[in-house]
Amino acid sequence: MAAPRPLTPRARVLRRAIAAVAVLLVLVTAVSVVARSRSGSSLPPVEVSRADVEGTVVLRYGLKSEAAGRRLVQTVVAPKGDVAGRPLLVFLPGKGQDPARLAGDALRAAVAKQGAKAPVVLLPADDGGSYWHDRRSGKWARYVLYEAIPKAIARFGLDPERMAIGGISMGGAGAFALAQDAPGRFCAVGGHSPALWTSHGATAPGAYDDAKDFRRNDPVGRVTRRERQPYRVPLWIDAGREDPFLTASRTFASALDRRGEDVRLQLWSGGHEGRYWQRHMARYLRFYADALAGCERAG
Repeated sequence: MAAPRPLTPRARVLRRAIAAVAVLLVLVTAVSVVARSRSGSSLPPVEVSRADVEGTVVLRYGLKSEAAGRRLVQTVVAPKGDVAGRPLLVFLPGKGQDPARLAGDALRAAVAKQGAKAPVVLLPADDGGSYWHDRRSGKWARYVLYEAIPKAIARFGLDPERMAIGGISMGGAGAFALAQDAPGRFCAVGGHSPALWTSHGATAPGAYDDAKDFRRNDPVGRVTRRERQPYRVPLWIDAGREDPFLTASRTFASALDRRGEDVRLQLWSGGHEGRYWQRHMARYLRFYADALAGCERAG
């Protein structure tokens, strides 16, 4: 066999360039995987048995919203069988969070665990960044309160006197604002790593249209300025100790406590990410189920 011909200088340069590109692609792929695992919108599978979720169903249906000016798909997690007369939990997704993915094994197992006390869980869709208040992009508060909720109650025959509202990140802040917009309507309110700010200048781009929009809809300012009626129902706030919204959550909880509200602030390890919320989903559902079981709404 003839000895291989030596590479020309140009060929050696080309080979080194190809090798460098291959290494770069491997590094980019590895970084991408790590970033996805740490992303707040990532919801990796949780370790639950099939028996934990077999007692629940996930349903989806369309709603043509006049308030939001578009057709929006509603996602529902419900116990199997006849759910007539059960309470309703409105659970608002975070920014860019897919309701269909949020309605996964962690939430289904948490609902199933509550047994006879389990609420039907409604996960409304939005445009991905509504922050759940009326603004230029749509009347999102009106859509939830006067379209999504009434349709779910009518469709499943739920108890209109027993409703709770909560949410994750953007949805947590939205839940507190919506409960302020509809005093006395909900039996409990929860915010899980709620996306809260104490000034407009600190807000994320797109969270509010402008400073006026922030002042109108910021739940923290509404409480500190005493512009809205008290909640007078059980309130829950939790956050990871590495959560970027932790300071604002503490400020909000303190303001609620000074107003005599029944507020629980729970801090755990973790950040603003899907793994954190999945780990505590069962605790969230227990809070809502217990509050709905003993509901005495504010008048």
